[in-house]
Amino acid sequence: MEYFTLYNGVKIPKVGFGTYKVIDQSAQGIVETALSVGYRHLDTARMYMNEKEVGAGMAASGIARKDIFLTTKVWRDDLSYDATMASVENSLKDLQTDYLDLCLLHWPMPETDREKWQEKDLSAWRALEKLYKEKVIRSIGVSNFLPHHLMPLMKEAEITPMVNQLEYHPGYCQAHAVHYSQQQGLLVEAWSPLGRTRVLEDPLVLEMAENTAKHLQDQSGAGLDNHIASPKSDP
Repeated sequence: MEYFTLYNGVKIPKVGFGTYKVIDQSAQGIVETALSVGYRHLDTARMYMNEKEVGAGMAASGIARKDIFLTTKVWRDDLSYDATMASVENSLKDLQTDYLDLCLLHWPMPETDREKWQEKDLSAWRALEKLYKEKVIRSIGVSNFLPHHLMPLMKEAEITPMVNQLEYHPGYCQAHAVHYSQQQGLLVEAWSPLGRTRVLEDPLVLEMAENTAKHLQDQSGAGLDNHIASPKSDP
């Protein structure tokens, strides 16, 4: 497993298993399978309505909690201090854990009182800051925040977000949002990096993949030939 290191020193696995739409009776088994094949980063959210299943899958997997990096998110209906505190409390209960490795504000714009979005974002962020200081959450961040959403939050925040989770895949790279986040010290985390599988059917991507595979095969073959042809230095 390879990791990125957040600015507070927390290590986050480079590859995570997203659980969006993992909601039917097989959800627990899917999470168990993901962990059994090597995933150690699970990403869920209150809005996904599957935290109980994710928690059950973790518990049944036999993998120690300390070896799993667990992310969840606060939905846009809960962008206030009290509602965010309640959201995290409910997440902890459903996930059968007493701490989160990463918690994100899921969207910058609330469903209601949209003209007060800056005030609501900051109020929710204050709750995450408190929980971070209390070590209930090891790292805090945002999701789907563009530069004009980040600027007012970071101006007032006591603790800078550590992560900005953005939709990012071939064909939709959000270069300005990515660069701005990185300039501010945030790790940019891609959601839907395969474009919900659409990327796997894109002709240009397929052509590039075939050319890359052929190149790697040629390189591997050349390396093998060179190895066979070289004299042995040791018995």
